[in-house]
Amino acid sequence: MAFGVQVVFDCRDPAGLSKFYAEALHYKLQDPPHGYKSWEAFLKEQGIPEEEWNSASAIVDPEGKGPRIYFQQMATPKLGKNRLHIDINASGGSRVTLDERKGQVKTEVERLLVLGATKHHEGEEMGDYWIVMLDPEGNEFCVQ
Repeated sequence: MAFGVQVVFDCRDPAGLSKFYAEALHYKLQDPPHGYKSWEAFLKEQGIPEEEWNSASAIVDPEGKGPRIYFQQMATPKLGKNRLHIDINASGGSRVTLDERKGQVKTEVERLLVLGATKHHEGEEMGDYWIVMLDPEGNEFCVQ
């Protein structure tokens, strides 16, 4: 039996990065616990000091198919290239021509730039095409 998977990001601003990835991946912010209208109401009732409210955030696939993605606040800076990254599969894959895939990737990249991503570089090899992007905290991810 396979285990469920959660992806975890260490970051400076969990609320900001979770909002970025919710938009980027067509996810949604995780709902607050049952009986609470907001996370703020829940945290307040739990006695969590307001300065700690941005210590974590999570997003979920609204269709329940993708993994939960959790963002936890860490004071340590990002030191180098990610050892793990997310690929956003926006191109339609090999069932469409390379030129069509490039167009779809570039369209998605433009949407992500508006959300706060930065274009890092493009790659093309053996019929594959991708663009490496940086999220608002400098983590690499690819659009392919």
